[in-house]
Amino acid sequence: MIHGFHAHVYYDEHTFTQAAALCQAAHQRFDVPMGRLHRRPVGPHPCWSCQLSISIEQFQEVLLWLMQARNGLSVFIHGLSGDDLRDHTELVMWLGRSYPLDLSLFGSPADASRSSRS
Repeated sequence: MIHGFHAHVYYDEHTFTQAAALCQAAHQRFDVPMGRLHRRPVGPHPCWSCQLSISIEQFQEVLLWLMQARNGLSVFIHGLSGDDLRDHTELVMWLGRSYPLDLSLFGSPADASRSSRS
């Protein structure tokens, strides 16, 4: 069962200001929690990114807004099910260009499955 979503806005040194404005606007407009504006890849993400946490109730409205407001930025969106590997491989969508993720930190599918049941 999906209990929420993360939207990771991807950017680089040339699009940092644009991404910061987009994330701030989403935070202010929808009152979604906004993570740090990372200036290096973190976790499985190959690019600099900022995370927006979106509830199921907000998802449709925020997604429609991001589709229109992203202005060329890539946004990786995934469900939150409690299984990190599944969340980042099966419960995903991209706005704009997609990027390969570093899934090695989630371990093997068997390890991820065991840890999600703990």
